[in-house]
Amino acid sequence: MRIGELSERTCTSRRLLRYYEEQGLIVSRRESNGWRCYNERNVDRVRQIRGLLDAGLPTRIIRQILPCLEEPGAIHVSDASPEIIAALERERDRMTKRIRFLVRNRDAVAAYLDMVRDGHAA
Repeated sequence: MRIGELSERTCTSRRLLRYYEEQGLIVSRRESNGWRCYNERNVDRVRQIRGLLDAGLPTRIIRQILPCLEEPGAIHVSDASPEIIAALERERDRMTKRIRFLVRNRDAVAAYLDMVRDGHAA
């Protein structure tokens, strides 16, 4: 698929997709006319990247953990510095707190909806 289709399917600007490619986060091949061509796998990859960026991870860390999201048996961690490990632990803990917060809010909204649907709103 071309960059325009990848952009539409992932709700990601073409400029960001080019940036992801520059950062080594996604890969394209070039057609004979020079246009970028992406495979289907890039749709999920871009969504994963966006989610990790939304969680606050910088692209340098995302580049290192992307293999964990695809092929857990093929992870190479020989270049994981203590700083990167500490940063990942902080991010994991921050995400865990955020997940708890989101679950609590989701449950509150669901309870409110149940009350409203049952006609018991205060």
